[in-house]
Amino acid sequence: MKIYNTLTRKKEELVSIKNKEVSIYACGPTVYNYIHIGNARPICVFDVLRRYLKYKGNKVVFVQNFTDIDDKIINKAIQEKVDSLEISERYIKEYKKDAVGLNIIEPDMVPKVTENLDSISKMIEGLLEKGFAYKVDGDVYFRSDKFEEYGKLSKMPLDSLESGARVETGNKKESHLDFALWKKVKIGEPSWETSFGEGRPGWHIECSAMIEKIFGETIDIHCGGQDLIFPHHENEIAQSECYSGRELAKYWMHNGYINVNNKKMSKSLNNFFTVRDVAEKYGYEPIRFMMIQAHYRSPINYTIEVIESCVSSLERLYNFRDNIKSQIKQNTNVKYTDIQKQIIQEYNTAFNRCMDDDLNTSDALAVIFDMVRDINIYISDSDNISRIYLENILVLFETFTNILGILYNIKQEEDIPKEIKQLVEERIKYRGEKDYKKADNIRDIIEEKGYSIVETKQGTKIFKKN
Repeated sequence: MKIYNTLTRKKEELVSIKNKEVSIYACGPTVYNYIHIGNARPICVFDVLRRYLKYKGNKVVFVQNFTDIDDKIINKAIQEKVDSLEISERYIKEYKKDAVGLNIIEPDMVPKVTENLDSISKMIEGLLEKGFAYKVDGDVYFRSDKFEEYGKLSKMPLDSLESGARVETGNKKESHLDFALWKKVKIGEPSWETSFGEGRPGWHIECSAMIEKIFGETIDIHCGGQDLIFPHHENEIAQSECYSGRELAKYWMHNGYINVNNKKMSKSLNNFFTVRDVAEKYGYEPIRFMMIQAHYRSPINYTIEVIESCVSSLERLYNFRDNIKSQIKQNTNVKYTDIQKQIIQEYNTAFNRCMDDDLNTSDALAVIFDMVRDINIYISDSDNISRIYLENILVLFETFTNILGILYNIKQEEDIPKEIKQLVEERIKYRGEKDYKKADNIRDIIEEKGYSIVETKQGTKIFKKN
């Protein structure tokens, strides 16, 4: 498999440090609100990467963090007059609901900043001792110009680089490129005591410290959104490699941006959509489908037409699967020809070729829809359909869709319990009244009882989960 390495700006063969064991670290959300559709893209894309690597026979160690202490979390806590931990835990819980809705495999480890203060402090102490960091009035900053390769990820000349994100540029710093490793205590904010003063960590240090603690060595893949290349990932490289003396990650993968109606998503433009907003109207699965129907490095333009097209595409795939299953039940022909075996192999080869080419889910989906078209024609034109052939097509189809993480509402039940149907009717009523909070609560109850609902043009469909 070849992946595009942001560090080298070219596609490279993925060769894991440990044979057949791939270590991946993905930057997770800052939990101060519901995740928006831009947040959903890396979550879905790198879930597919993980699934495909496992399908190829690799053991995958997948780590994704939660930033549970940050200016935005603190500001929200102050506004609501609650503890910052209450804010972060609330939205971690909401994130997990959305992740389940998007069919995301739970990471192997989900470290939080507040649970890793010892590791963060240890790394800062090490950087201070080596002269890569300095203290000023209770704050600790990283000396960017001490790292000769600073800028190697973003490929930007040093004189054009801006100050690190989430830190005001001030005259306390030796250079405008220096960034905060530690922020001194402020009245009313959470803080921790360390050997270099009381306060809380800066944004960039958290991921470096977590990777060092969990892996203790160079990892295979570090991934996240394109917006993280600079300053976050650039700063991670600098502080990690100065601390450990070794490469932080062999490969860097970054997904493209999401625009809304051809404009950058922004609350000020009133085009800001959370995953929960969109799922309430269309269901979660069309969101996931939208995230993988384009190549992960390409931009996505979210519009009503696009998400409705995703709904229609999923319906076509569900209908195909239901039709194949129905044909198999009715059929007794066990003939399986060499030509049919070859066709199966060709579909499989084409799908894998796409995925091996820098996780090209767009072309992989095209292979699936080509298969759907071809088999539908075969069924309509054949008087003596091969059951064995259709069974193998179904296995292949479900293998492909499982890798992409779609069609996870596996089985629509004929006999939905009366209780579930009543809950669905109540939810429809509340949605009609625009009481989305009550509608969301009922969706949660339905999910807890083992059922899932999907909004389609034909109305609400109920599915029994696996």
